[in-house]
Amino acid sequence: MNFKGFLFDLDGTLVDSLPAVNRCWTQWGERHAIAADAVLNYIHGKPAIDSLRHFMQGESEAAIQAEFHWLEQQEATDTQGVQEIAGARALLMQLNEQNIPWAIVTSGSVPVAHARHRAAGLPLPAVFITANDIRHGKPDPEPYLLGAERLGLHPSECVVVEDAPAGIAAGLAAGSAVIAVNPAADTPGLSQVMFNVPDLRTLNITQNGTGTFTLSLRA
Repeated sequence: MNFKGFLFDLDGTLVDSLPAVNRCWTQWGERHAIAADAVLNYIHGKPAIDSLRHFMQGESEAAIQAEFHWLEQQEATDTQGVQEIAGARALLMQLNEQNIPWAIVTSGSVPVAHARHRAAGLPLPAVFITANDIRHGKPDPEPYLLGAERLGLHPSECVVVEDAPAGIAAGLAAGSAVIAVNPAADTPGLSQVMFNVPDLRTLNITQNGTGTFTLSLRA
């Protein structure tokens, strides 16, 4: 298949932020006497505000927003150990050199996403979609539909690169080809992804001279 652009998730796909994510959400769970496993098994790939509403059902919106701002501050300042996923920087630089458009489409808020992006030392995308830009978070396809639109591309012309079940579902629902990066073995929809890779070093891009490219895996 021929493609024109990439839509990348951030956490777990371009950036290894798992230790920081787990630290911050575990601290939040402790504040509310919720077991860490219950929290960490739910949150990944989803906007923080959606996860808070899930765990704080029955609480006022003001209380939920207050917890969101507390959590956002924690996540935006705790970048210890945040680094690129293997091959991420090299791949993004290659896309820039070959004038292949790409976007970051993350469930994180602006402060959190930008802090982790900077900590990993990655190139800036032409388009950076965050939770602040959308009404419906992953697994809804809206984030990826918006990312494609802002790149000036149809979703079917884009390759979504994701790690979390919610994000993989969103990419597939958007009508894009999906590359799964180190997904959990029981992730729904893995039979529908184009490639399942451990990191980004294995991706090989071949330009077709028509403004499109094809993808393959390096041996």
